[in-house]
Amino acid sequence: MMYQTDPPRSPKDVLPTMYDLPSEDPEEPGLPDQFHLLQPRLLDETFRPPNYPSDEIFVASDLNLYYDPRYPLWYKRPDWFAVLGVSRLYEQRDLRLSYVVWQEGVHPFIVVELLSPGTEKEDLGQTLRDIKQPPGKWEVYEQILRVPYYVVFDRYKYEFRVFKLDGSRYAEIALSESRFWIPELELGLGVWQGRYQDVEQPWLRWYDWTGCWVLTSTERESQRAEQESQRAEQESQRAEQESQRAEQESQRAEQERQRAERLIAQLRSLGVEPDLD
Repeated sequence: MMYQTDPPRSPKDVLPTMYDLPSEDPEEPGLPDQFHLLQPRLLDETFRPPNYPSDEIFVASDLNLYYDPRYPLWYKRPDWFAVLGVSRLYEQRDLRLSYVVWQEGVHPFIVVELLSPGTEKEDLGQTLRDIKQPPGKWEVYEQILRVPYYVVFDRYKYEFRVFKLDGSRYAEIALSESRFWIPELELGLGVWQGRYQDVEQPWLRWYDWTGCWVLTSTERESQRAEQESQRAEQESQRAEQESQRAEQESQRAEQERQRAERLIAQLRSLGVEPDLD
């Protein structure tokens, strides 16, 4: 007797997928996924304000930021932030384990948060605070740290919003395009469509006063290699041109020699011995 059996099912049909098992845990929202690792790295690589030496700039991502000496255990973990006018190393000797505002004496100048479903409301200051709990990110950045610029970037819509401290409150900047120039940094921040770490998509990155995107170390190496290749090609072309000129000079010299020999032969045929001295 023949029995009807169901066709074999793929493991993808029965097992949960990446979308069912995201990095973000509802009990602990905001855990980093790949985007949260790569995007801050690109911001790091392209953040080079020309008016600050590199050893007076500190940038960090997913690092505890302790902000209130009255409650020294309270902290936030910005996806990315930059501090200006402070040593890159803690006390100019050690890599930091955290950033403690009351020790450093300098507040962050800009904070970037990468929106995710679990943290979006807090990132945008849309949650009500439980007075028994620490304040949310928005309140900390706006009211306690007074961070001059606060940026949020939506990784799903690839849109970013910029908030600038205006008096005691953040005011959103109306962007006519996906770029914003920050005069204090002599840098701008915008959405760039391109390939980073072999991933093609829109990314948030810095650009310079000419409107060009600040190059990453890999791009700089590639640019240098291309320039070296072009210089080598130009040198090769110049060498070829010199060789051609030398060949032409040699040909002209040979032609002059042949003309001289013909002239001597003509004079001798007329009975005139030319003076060759």
